[in-house]
Amino acid sequence: MIRIIVVHALLFLLPFIAYAIWLAVVRRSASAENWRDAPLLWLTMAGGLVVIASLVMLASFDDKNADATYTPMQFKDGQLVPGKLE
Repeated sequence: MIRIIVVHALLFLLPFIAYAIWLAVVRRSASAENWRDAPLLWLTMAGGLVVIASLVMLASFDDKNADATYTPMQFKDGQLVPGKLE
């Protein structure tokens, strides 16, 4: 669960990271005074859209084996048989 939260937090922060890189490259400074003029509303909306898009993609490309039954790993005839979906 923590992995999902961290991934979506990083996706939300992508526009802010891109803006910081743009400040560093174009203005040669990512100082606090440049961040005061930052379009925070637009960066926040862009981050939200990236997160929503990632959730839609996650739901769209969900595994098609959702109804399959998982057979766990078994020991048969002295051999270890890996688990599988049936």
